[in-house]
Amino acid sequence: MRALHVVTLHTPTHDFGGPTRVALNLCGGLRAAGEQAALVALGDGFPAGPLPREVDGVPARLFPARHVLPRFEVSGITSPSMLAGAPALLRSADVVHVHLMRDLVTLPMALLAARMGRPLVLQTHGMIDPTHNRVARAVDVLGLRWVLKHADAVLHLTDTERELTRAVVGPPATAPAMAPAYRLVNGVAPQAMRPPAPAGRPPTVLYCARIQEGKRPQDFVAAMPTVLAKYPHARFVMAGPDTGALAGDMLALARSLGVGHALEYIGALDHAGVLARLRSSDVYVLPSVKDAFSVSVLEALSVGLPVVVTRTNGLAPEIAASGAGRLVDSAPGDPENGTRVGRAVLELLDPAASAAASEAAWRLARASFTLDAVVDTLRGLYERVSGPHLPGPRRTRPARGLRPGRRPSAARAS
Repeated sequence: MRALHVVTLHTPTHDFGGPTRVALNLCGGLRAAGEQAALVALGDGFPAGPLPREVDGVPARLFPARHVLPRFEVSGITSPSMLAGAPALLRSADVVHVHLMRDLVTLPMALLAARMGRPLVLQTHGMIDPTHNRVARAVDVLGLRWVLKHADAVLHLTDTERELTRAVVGPPATAPAMAPAYRLVNGVAPQAMRPPAPAGRPPTVLYCARIQEGKRPQDFVAAMPTVLAKYPHARFVMAGPDTGALAGDMLALARSLGVGHALEYIGALDHAGVLARLRSSDVYVLPSVKDAFSVSVLEALSVGLPVVVTRTNGLAPEIAASGAGRLVDSAPGDPENGTRVGRAVLELLDPAASAAASEAAWRLARASFTLDAVVDTLRGLYERVSGPHLPGPRRTRPARGLRPGRRPSAARAS
């Protein structure tokens, strides 16, 4: 099986975060299972010279990013050379798996794959939902709705994501139904349990995600006074690419609260660096209110690191049920957000609570979110949407072979 994963962007500092990491994880898992999988994306921020042909062990076809609409940031980049070569790339694959957003990379590739009759799987990562933005709504009318109807499968992380994506297509009474929807959770490679903290080491609290408004790093910083009141030597580490140009503001906020001495910003990390920081920390905090299924939270769980997340995080139900961390209420602009996060961190710094949550986190990741299980599900889905090999250079796509009445054993239609 030859799977082509299309994602918007890859940079040396992993600025695009989750979707690219998920695509790389899935490609790596597919290859480990004996399938052929490769990544197609734009490359940006690399030194002059040829772009890498491999990312984290995954074959990659990266095209130089051209910023044609700078004010739209990642949604406004494209590559004429990628679009020109797209038909050949798409024909080379048995399944085209597009990590879809409203942009000039994944949406054109998905539209072309559907028009060419290529077996097409869409994964939206919580990025496709109803909007009042006029430009985004125009994109929906010009192509997004059509491709959501004509794909072979649309993958969702949660029931909420599925319903929001369906709402973009339109009410069933007035528009054809969205393509069959299947749940596919994110998965991570199993990891060894992190070692106990050395005796006498100050507690370390970690934020490791993009530094941007949507991730709410200000709530992480605002939690510091509450924690430092009990643990005056605690250290707070903020890691991740500064895509929102907010790192300086966060350091200034810490100084204004009188806790600047306890906060360190270390910038973007590679994957090995992320795992190393997770292993050397005591609590992981992600105050984002919109993460559908955060890979960074999964990676924290995988090493047995207790987590603090908002109740709107897609992993919140599993974290609460297992005892792998604490949930907090959060709303943009609420001055109590930081205090609530701080109190949750204090709970998890208690030695007994920390030990119980650490064990629960590690077991949860192993039981429910291993990459092998996710890849097995995905392979079963690919087999159904790709259909039998037919003679000639192209294959006829099966007519709606994934309707809910015909569910593949490894995936669940909904």
